[in-house]
Amino acid sequence: MTGEHQIPPHVQLIQMATSGWVARIIYAAAMLGLADQLTDGPKSAAELAESVGAHAPSLHRLMRTLASLGVLAERKEKRYALTALGEALKANAPGSAKTTVLTFGSPWAESAWDHLVYCVQTGKTGFEKQHGMSFFDYFARHPEAASMFNETMVGFHSQEPPAIAAAYDFSAFNTIVDVGGGTGNLLGAILNHYADPRGVLFDLPHVIAEAPALLKTKGISYRVEIEAGDFFESVPTGGDAYVLSHIIHDWNEDQCLTILRNIRKVMNSAGRLLIAEMVLPAGDTPHPGKMLDIGMLVWPGGQERTLAEYDQLLSKAGFQRTRAIPTESAVSVVEAIPA
Repeated sequence: MTGEHQIPPHVQLIQMATSGWVARIIYAAAMLGLADQLTDGPKSAAELAESVGAHAPSLHRLMRTLASLGVLAERKEKRYALTALGEALKANAPGSAKTTVLTFGSPWAESAWDHLVYCVQTGKTGFEKQHGMSFFDYFARHPEAASMFNETMVGFHSQEPPAIAAAYDFSAFNTIVDVGGGTGNLLGAILNHYADPRGVLFDLPHVIAEAPALLKTKGISYRVEIEAGDFFESVPTGGDAYVLSHIIHDWNEDQCLTILRNIRKVMNSAGRLLIAEMVLPAGDTPHPGKMLDIGMLVWPGGQERTLAEYDQLLSKAGFQRTRAIPTESAVSVVEAIPA
């Protein structure tokens, strides 16, 4: 890059500082349901204002800005149409982008970030400081938020299940236990990819409540046993492979060791522990997990880890890492055996 095209450092920092405005603009579009209102073709703010409950001149300004971001495209007479980005913001569009935007931008989630400095100073979560309860306790008390979060996780990690199923050979296992498997998105992808294994989906009662419907859509309900429980107390027996997908990053070290040791107690000597997480690269290498790591600090109080940090954690829990397999997504599969 030549000198004349370089962005001065102070401008870069200011751009970073104002990038949060983009998030709020997209959130406003999702809240107003603009993408769904434009399904049948271009419309102006004046035509949309009443149906979305907005002030027409202000709505026009929002739509003009959304067009500058590539979400909308301006047509004749100040009408705006959906772009490919805008189509993805419709309800029920593949990838659950709308739900994800509404979840991450919601006041209950966004307000925790106001306490980031506090988090760095204390090591405690901004979420608990804001709400007076832990991240997951909040979901137990707010089922609508929990349901949105479940759908958000399916969309947020949508590229991972098929990538994990393709990268790791699950064909040798008879029974795969997905510990903390949510509504069964990953387990469903694995069983769809491999015809022989059966699955056990294990999570808290209010989490797995929506699992039967999702597993039915994947056509593998008959191969899955759904079991309710708390992995801090115990996990199902009889698994050849125990999968932890985006579980270890949610908790502090002592809590992670409790989960891992509960699995170690029931695992046979030939069993495999498979941790699907974003393994952080060393040094300055950019990686989405490094940004997510701060989200873990702010919300549940967990963390993302490097491979060396996983080795240390696994050793304390009685496991030995055998390999780490990258996938076509941002996650890797960290494989371990009983030590």
